[in-house]
Amino acid sequence: MAAPLSRNKAPARLSSSPLLWIIALASLTIFFLYKVDNLALQTKTVAGHNLPPTPWHLFPPKNFDDQSRHARAYQILHCSYLTCPYSNTTVSKGHGFNSPSSSPKCPRFFMFIHHDLEPWAQSRITVDHIMGTKNYASFRVVIYKGRLYLDPYYACVQSRMMFTVWGFLQLLKRYPGMVPDVDIMFDCMDKPRINKTEHDSFPLPLFRYCTTKDHFDIPFPDWSFWGWPEVNIRPWDEEFRDIKRGSQARSWPKKWPRAYWKGNPDVGSPVRTSLLECNHTKKWGAQIMRQDWEEEAKGGYVSSKLSHQCDYRYKIYAEGFAWSVSLKYIISCGSLALIISPQYEDFFSRGLIPEKNYWPVSSDGLCQSIKFAVDWGNTNPTEAQKIGKAGQDLMESLSMDRVYDYMFHLISEYSKLQDFKPVPPSSALEVCVDSLTCFADEKQKQFFERATVFPSPSPPCTLQPASIDFIKSWMQQKQRTITNVREMELKA
Repeated sequence: MAAPLSRNKAPARLSSSPLLWIIALASLTIFFLYKVDNLALQTKTVAGHNLPPTPWHLFPPKNFDDQSRHARAYQILHCSYLTCPYSNTTVSKGHGFNSPSSSPKCPRFFMFIHHDLEPWAQSRITVDHIMGTKNYASFRVVIYKGRLYLDPYYACVQSRMMFTVWGFLQLLKRYPGMVPDVDIMFDCMDKPRINKTEHDSFPLPLFRYCTTKDHFDIPFPDWSFWGWPEVNIRPWDEEFRDIKRGSQARSWPKKWPRAYWKGNPDVGSPVRTSLLECNHTKKWGAQIMRQDWEEEAKGGYVSSKLSHQCDYRYKIYAEGFAWSVSLKYIISCGSLALIISPQYEDFFSRGLIPEKNYWPVSSDGLCQSIKFAVDWGNTNPTEAQKIGKAGQDLMESLSMDRVYDYMFHLISEYSKLQDFKPVPPSSALEVCVDSLTCFADEKQKQFFERATVFPSPSPPCTLQPASIDFIKSWMQQKQRTITNVREMELKA
């Protein structure tokens, strides 16, 4: 008879193995989730995740509490690391271009590109310039082999960073394979920061939306050209067409014969504060309206629709905390634009000529200056209408085609000055159309879709060569005209 099988403790050890495996798997899962969560908390995104506000212009930090912690972590990791490697970003050359000689000349104000970049014409732009500018930048854009890499340092107000980067991506789509490798430091807030007195010995090349004669900051098209969803302003071509249609609702004689302004005066702007005192249609010929964006949002922005604000013969432009995106919309109305002593200039405002496509108003004796402009226009309606129409025509010529051409030439000329080969820093992540859309909410996606381009069938306009004499003459003529208008006011 066979001996019975020995019963030792092996089965007991086997019975405890599943528990050990479960504990080990749970520990591994917890460790993995910790690592994933930690990576998500360290990843800075184009939407503003894990980014503090700019210290030089504080604003309430962005709130992403509409998502659970795990949902937010998944979105950050998926959009940042798993989208662009599988996108169909193209870097091939454009086809079907005519010869460069057939390309029309760019608008003359494009020559200010040379003026803006002149500080680096001799020294060129070095890595030291780039790293020195980092202290003043919100983010860094590196275009390398037709792809865009973003290194964000600080959050931007609302969706400015997203829509500015969208503009860069659309430029790459419009002129595939043509945009050179480039390394750009960008500040998305309002006021220029590279003062010429402070930085005279070592100018820093910082891109932003505006500049002044006392700053080295390089003006670049602002985010609203691709849309401003927070205040329901659509992409530029679409918005301009609607404004122009609205401007035709009343003929010039039937437009209200007074100056109109509607905006937010509570932005630290002395000009806008003074403008409130001019709100008297009989005494000063002006109607000044306070804009309450919170109330507008509740009402669906119906009363702030830009195309509904062209029923006045005169539209006032007053700078805010710095320059204001409202300039292009005001001039687009075809009303006589009354521009109050601008301190700042954006990339296209250099093309404005007093008494040709706008009327200069002095910030000294502001109400009297507005009244003089209104009285002059009502006495000379044909001339006033002609100037207003010339302003509208200028804005119509500034189509998105021309905006992309300006971006292309500015980046191309800037890249020629860099004495190093741009490469993405290790801290930068690729951003593509798919990854940016991945972060967008539904309204932002709609705006992106409406601001999407296709490869251009023709090359960019031809940039005219640098001419210091032209720029100097242009600026002197503008100042003489402004002085002449001021003398007319004082004699009236």
